[in-house]
Amino acid sequence: MASMREIKRRKSSVQSTQQITKAMKLISTVKLQKARMRAENSKAYFECMYSTVTSMLAKAGNIEHPYLKAGDSKKVGIVAVTSNRGLAGGYNSNIVKLITESGIAKEDVRLYLVGRKGAESLVRKGYDVALDCSDMIEEPTYADAQALSKRLLTDFANGEIGEIYVAYTFFKNTVTHIPTFKKLLPVDTSAVAEENESENSNVLMNFEPKEERAISLLVPKYMTSILYGAFVEAVASENGARMQAMDSATNNAEEIIEDLALKYNRARQGAITQELTEIIAGADAL
Repeated sequence: MASMREIKRRKSSVQSTQQITKAMKLISTVKLQKARMRAENSKAYFECMYSTVTSMLAKAGNIEHPYLKAGDSKKVGIVAVTSNRGLAGGYNSNIVKLITESGIAKEDVRLYLVGRKGAESLVRKGYDVALDCSDMIEEPTYADAQALSKRLLTDFANGEIGEIYVAYTFFKNTVTHIPTFKKLLPVDTSAVAEENESENSNVLMNFEPKEERAISLLVPKYMTSILYGAFVEAVASENGARMQAMDSATNNAEEIIEDLALKYNRARQGAITQELTEIIAGADAL
C-alpha cells in the first residue's frame, strides 16, 4: 500500500488538475453561449443558400459551365476545419478520420487547412497541404471565407483541383456535434434532380443575365456562404465538445479524489493500529 505522504501528494496533484478543468469548463461554457447563438442565427440562411442554389441549378437544364462539371485534374481539394487547441475530446480526430476514411486516395488530396490540430495530424499521415490558414478559425469572418473561396475557385479554374469538399463539424445542439463531409464543387444537383423527377416537375429555371454569367456570379457567393457557415458551426461545436470534455475530466477527478481520501484514511488507520500494537507490546515487555 502507498504511504500516506504519497497518497496526500497525489491527491493534491489531482485537486490542482481539477481546478484547471473547472476553469476551462467555465470558459468554454461562456464561449459556447456566444458561438451557439451565432450558429443558430445564421443556420437558416446557409441551409437555404445551399438548397436554393442546388435546386436552381437542377432546374436549369443542361448548362455548360466549369462549375457544374468536374475538372480535368484528379486532385481533390478538401477544406479541413478543425481547431487550434486540443482538450476537446474527439472533436479534431473525428474530422481527421472523416478525411482519411472518405475513400479518396491520399495522393489525390490537396488540403486547405483551417485549424492547426487537424493540420498536425494530417501532415503526419502524409497528406499534401495546398494552403494553411489556421488563424481563420480563431474569429472567423465572412471576409475570411470569401478569401478562401476565391483561392479555391482559382485553383479549380486553373485545373489544380477537380473537385472541392469541406470537412467540418455540424452543430446540432450543445451535446450533439456531427462530423460532416460536404461537396461544394462541382455543384451536386443529383439529389434535387431526383426529387424533381419524383414530383413530375417540368419547371425549368431561366436566368437573367445569361446562364453562364449568372452562375459565375452565383457560385462564388454560394461557396463563401457555405464555408462561412461551416466555420461558425465548427466554432460552436468545438466549444461544446471542450465543455463536455472538461466536465467529464472534472467529474473523473472528483471520483479519484474520493478514492484517494478513502485510501488515505485506511492508511492512517493502519498506522494508528500499528502504533497501538507497538505500545501494547512494549508495555507487556516491561
